[in-house]
Amino acid sequence: MYALIYDEFDPAKREKEVISVHRTRENAEKALNKRQHTLGKRVWECKTRIVWVYGRVRRGDIITPSAFDTWAPGETIPRSDRVPDGD
Repeated sequence: MYALIYDEFDPAKREKEVISVHRTRENAEKALNKRQHTLGKRVWECKTRIVWVYGRVRRGDIITPSAFDTWAPGETIPRSDRVPDGD
């Protein structure tokens, strides 16, 4: 299950709020684009990201990093996310 979470990218703030839940990454990406347009901000300004959640969650739940990962098990990770930036 995929979720949009509110993430300020602050290591001290481990708890993340679930904004919405989706069955596919494609649907989560559509929801992220809609949120971006609604807020009138770029993706990184929305402080929102897509994650794979290991258990069942609902909108409004609070989760910690142990409950989610960036990619689903077995999901193909795009080359751009596997190769670090820089030399």
